[in-house]
Amino acid sequence: MVATHTTRATQPHDAAGPRAGHPGRRGLSPRLSRELFPRLSPRRLLRLSPQAEGLLALLVTVAIWAAFALSARALSASSLLPADAALLRFGVPLVVLLPALWRRRRRIAAVRPGAAAKIICGAGVPFFLAAMHGGALTSAAFVGSIVPGMVPLFVSAIMIGRGHGVPRGTQAAGLALIAAGVAALVWRYVVPVDTDVLAGSGILLVASGLWALYTVGLREVDLDPVGSIGLLCLPSFAVIAVLVLTGVLPTGIAHATGGDIALFLVVQGLGVGLCAGLLYAFAIRRLGAERSSVVGSLSPVAVVLLAVPLLGETPTLAVLVGVPLITAGVVLANRRPRPEVPADA
Repeated sequence: MVATHTTRATQPHDAAGPRAGHPGRRGLSPRLSRELFPRLSPRRLLRLSPQAEGLLALLVTVAIWAAFALSARALSASSLLPADAALLRFGVPLVVLLPALWRRRRRIAAVRPGAAAKIICGAGVPFFLAAMHGGALTSAAFVGSIVPGMVPLFVSAIMIGRGHGVPRGTQAAGLALIAAGVAALVWRYVVPVDTDVLAGSGILLVASGLWALYTVGLREVDLDPVGSIGLLCLPSFAVIAVLVLTGVLPTGIAHATGGDIALFLVVQGLGVGLCAGLLYAFAIRRLGAERSSVVGSLSPVAVVLLAVPLLGETPTLAVLVGVPLITAGVVLANRRPRPEVPADA
């Protein structure tokens, strides 16, 4: 929009100003503008390349993963209990995606029980409660590093158990760095013994192993991201609802503050439960699994940086050593070996 300093009194009658919606005599017509400046249209200016779209989706996903680790630690200081957070985590995606899930009901029901069990246990109620409880006993840095960081090592162990080859080269080096990073995180709590931190670290290792099971299960099902979310959230919500209604798990959502409910609804329900799964699948299609996993390895670093201003956590020497080791290990562990070139090629 261009402003002029002339007034109606000084303008000719037919130049008193353009009519609403009219370009005016001194402006270019919309057709002529498109012909002269075809690349300057708003749609073209806002259009991103597929790689840029994938990178943007992945960066948002990393931020959501970091928010999950922070919320796992913040839950212990909120008015919500783990069961309340789980209800929001698994219930919100079901409400939002209900029409789409209804259209996919036959494909979801056709998933083999073994693969469905890996997904439901690996990322459902057992994983969620383990991550929340482990985060309450440790720190956000532990959640953000151990849970995603140990997944490649656990997945490799599952693959070896199935008869696949032992990782070699850079992948083996990456797994070794991950193990060294986790050891660096917990060593200072061994002497003298800090039972809470060690117990929390063990629980987080269980959560990471469950997530590895979920990762393997995803490879065995023929579902799109929306169908995978439905397969996970529907039975998980039903289980947590039964546990709450029967009194096995306590609930405090009736007396929780509105701010805590809104926070976990956005972070756990909309963020982790809905957006992270869809955006990560979108990023993999745009960037490929290898590049996505490399950028995704920045999640522990983001957790450590965000925990300082948001939770008041101060990175210890163990965190400053362990987190970079785990991040580097995840990058190397997700590198695919290059195919060997025949000598006579």
